[in-house]
This record gives sequence, C-alpha cells and structure tokens, in this order.
Amino acid sequence: MSTRIVSLKGIIIVAALVPLLAGAAAVPFELKSVTVELPDSTRMFEGAGADAANNNCLACHSASMVLAQPPLSKAVWEKVVHKMIDTYKAPVAPEDVAAIVDYLAAGPR
Repeated sequence: MSTRIVSLKGIIIVAALVPLLAGAAAVPFELKSVTVELPDSTRMFEGAGADAANNNCLACHSASMVLAQPPLSKAVWEKVVHKMIDTYKAPVAPEDVAAIVDYLAAGPR
C-alpha cells in the first residue's frame, strides 16, 4: 500500500511539473550582437609624474580608461590606489604611491 502512495505522489508531482517544463522550453532563446568600444591600449600617461603611473598602472589599466575617470580629490585617489594594492594585489612600488596619487589628482592630461 505504501508503494502505491509513493507512486501516486510521484505521478502527481510529475504531472504538476510538466506544464512548467513545457512552458520553459517554448520560450525562444535569442542572442543579440553588441559592440564594445575599448579604450586605446597604446596611449601612455604624459606629463609630470607620468613615469610612476606608466610603470605601475599600465599593467592592468589603459591610460585612456584611467584618464576618462571623473575628477576625484587627492584623498579619493589615494583610497583608490590603496584599494588596487590591498584588494587586487596590484604590484605598485610603495615609493611610487604618492607620485601616482598626485598625478591622478591633477586631472586628465
């Protein structure tokens, strides 16, 4: 008797799921083409203090991407640079941190 109850429960569950599964299969899957414009990867940082940024930042970022950021204060850039070092393990030379922060806080070139 218990086998019949288990079997009946199984049939009821399957019967309840069939419409759901059939409805999911009826939804068309559509791929859409997208275009992404990447920053210029050959550009380098220019001007006073650019050496520190070129030597430390270009390993992960393009200069175009960094220089396209909105103007940020020196305090905010310092937090960003330390986040790159502490969180993302960016291999930034400790002696270059101040020069990088000053360069970025000075704004786009």
